[in-house]
Amino acid sequence: MSQNATNSDNQEIDLSMISNKIKGFYDGIGTSVFRGILFFKRNLLIVGILFIVGAALGTYFDLNYETYDSKIIVRPNFGSTDYLYSKIDLLDSKIKTRDTLFLKSIGVKNPENLTKIEIEPIVDIYSLVNYNEKNAAVTTNTQNFELLKLLAEEGDINKVIKDKATSKNYYSHTVHLITKGFTTDEKTIEPILNYLNNNTYFDNLKKIYVENVNVNIKKNEEMILQINTLLEKFSTASGQKSDKLVFYNENTELNEVLKTKQALVYEIGIKREQLVNYENTIKKNSSILNIKNTESVNGKLKLVLPLLLIFGFVLIRLFSKFYKRQALKAQQNIA
Repeated sequence: MSQNATNSDNQEIDLSMISNKIKGFYDGIGTSVFRGILFFKRNLLIVGILFIVGAALGTYFDLNYETYDSKIIVRPNFGSTDYLYSKIDLLDSKIKTRDTLFLKSIGVKNPENLTKIEIEPIVDIYSLVNYNEKNAAVTTNTQNFELLKLLAEEGDINKVIKDKATSKNYYSHTVHLITKGFTTDEKTIEPILNYLNNNTYFDNLKKIYVENVNVNIKKNEEMILQINTLLEKFSTASGQKSDKLVFYNENTELNEVLKTKQALVYEIGIKREQLVNYENTIKKNSSILNIKNTESVNGKLKLVLPLLLIFGFVLIRLFSKFYKRQALKAQQNIA
């Protein structure tokens, strides 16, 4: 009986101690909140001044130091992707080191307002898999897809798709620019594109590529003329006088001729599209300028600065109180 009574008393003591600790914890929180209220009440004037000053400074910085994003979608031609990425890295290093003389030398106006430049691929795995630039009129190209599957056998294909080595094979890429204040094509975009396209080696390649495309177009047009002549002869021989020819599936050879003509017409369209893309080594497809940058604290300084000033004031007062308390203890120990 005495042992059971002792265990019961111990449990009651433990529960009482836990209850007192919980009560003391909540009392401590309440005391801290009350002290905080008293602190701000005693320093209401200082806190109000800091808030007004911070809001005024934040508003000034938000209005006068706004940053904007601009995006240029480009297509590197003639195997110039690595060249493009290295040039963008060079430009970014010049911007970070504030080499305004170099930026002015390539034609950038107000280079001090240019704060960052970077490039990233536009992930389009379907175009990479399906499109074969050298033989666009032929059926879907599966070589790139098989290569991707091979690379992803021991890993996640999503990682392979976004891997740097894979991403450089995509056809379109986005160049990001960050500027202080507004920019224009004339001030920033055109000088940078001219700088990227200023390369003798790729200029020579461009001439060869364009000449080859024009030769292919001419040959295809000649073959289409030959096919048209052949069809006219067949029409005459068949005694068909109608303007519209109707051919039956039984004549498989003639069906193949018609399919060949259709493929040649399609290929000519692709080649003409290539000529448009081959206007420059780094072909600009489109651009979007002056998107207001709201990342991080951009545009929010009117709210952030007041809070930082008040937080700094609280820290200084707490440190001052802590220092005085420790100094008093030190004096008492010496005494």
